[in-house]
Amino acid sequence: MKRPRAKPGSITEENPSFFWWEDDTLVINILGKPSASRDAIGKPQGAQLKVSVTAAPHMGRATDHMVRFLADEFGVSPSAIEVVSGRFNVNKQLRVKAPTKFPDVFQPYALHNSSLSAFGPISAGQF
Repeated sequence: MKRPRAKPGSITEENPSFFWWEDDTLVINILGKPSASRDAIGKPQGAQLKVSVTAAPHMGRATDHMVRFLADEFGVSPSAIEVVSGRFNVNKQLRVKAPTKFPDVFQPYALHNSSLSAFGPISAGQF
């Protein structure tokens, strides 16, 4: 019995669907978890990357806190991160302009996928 091939656009190790590049901008789908015990970047869950923050989900404060936390993780200023959708929702899409470093969760995709090195401003020493 033949093993079925992955369809274009499907979630595979070579084609992670929780992020992609648009020129020098990294677009990430996020599953947020507010009121967590600590700020942390979790594992990809399907088409989203789980990100936990300590801030409470009140009037967008958790999203603002997440942007500040992720700015440090990606080596950019908070103003370089745009919340495309989900400011008041756990399901978010963020655009990170010209990241200079990457959280560890992106490392497997850099090793198996040229999208991090080919289109983004990354060097091998940043992991």
